Amino acid sequence: MKIITDQHCTLYSAPGHPERPSRITGSVERLRSQSDLPIEWMEPLQPPEKSLLRAHTRGHLKRLAQPGDFDGDTPNYPDIFDHARRSAGGALHALELARNGEPAFSLLRPPGHHATPERAMGFCYLNSIAIAVLEAQATGTGKVAVLDFDVHHGNGTEAILLGRDETLFCSAHQYPGYPGTGTADVKNCRNFIVPPDSPAEIYRAACEGALDAIRRFKPELVAVSAGFDAYRGDPLSHQAMEARDFHWLGRAIRELEVPAFGVLEGGYSDDLPELILAWLSGLAGLAHR
Repeated sequence: MKIITDQHCTLYSAPGHPERPSRITGSVERLRSQSDLPIEWMEPLQPPEKSLLRAHTRGHLKRLAQPGDFDGDTPNYPDIFDHARRSAGGALHALELARNGEPAFSLLRPPGHHATPERAMGFCYLNSIAIAVLEAQATGTGKVAVLDFDVHHGNGTEAILLGRDETLFCSAHQYPGYPGTGTADVKNCRNFIVPPDSPAEIYRAACEGALDAIRRFKPELVAVSAGFDAYRGDPLSHQAMEARDFHWLGRAIRELEVPAFGVLEGGYSDDLPELILAWLSGLAGLAHR
């Protein structure tokens, strides 16, 4: 398993904000301390501007370099444009590895799936998964599917990929819930809704529905927005997934038998490191411990 990370992504924070540096530092520490899953550690690429502009407007890139918070949840941290570019570079490196047959996961912050073509929102500044998908298609990959299992709808990814030939976006998410989108299927975007306070079996069924749609689509590549906030202990959702459920999901992605890569989206519990390890173990074909 190839894991892309960089300690520089932990150098910004805001008091009390759930999208905090320990999401990365704790996860890296846990993954380095275990011995069952062989890991090769790698660094993100430097994303060229043309890659960012496939997903975002030039005006949005200019705004990211200007002062002023983007919304109440999305501060304009010092150097946030650089941090967001680093996350996009992690996704691009994970894409490159996956196309070479090597499972890869970008373990960086900030997340990205709420960022629209022209707006930062929901802790997200650049949409790393969409940037990687469009890069793949611009450089020779045909059909690409996105699986987003974050508890919050990936509205930005949907907005960027909507109507694009040879792409399929599938999201399993809680509704009602932030950001209030993803209530119906639209063109090439499929949404699988889970009510608040559902048992884990219901969330798993929504994920299985998304996986079935991906199987029928027959992609050459699967890009995964890996959010772990459907966990029963997450402070930002009302779901009941356990580590064993994320392990199942990793194994199910493996069983698609299609090259795949993932990027970290949400997940705000102190148990995030265990959830990531469970998912990666399933993706690697290892038993759940």
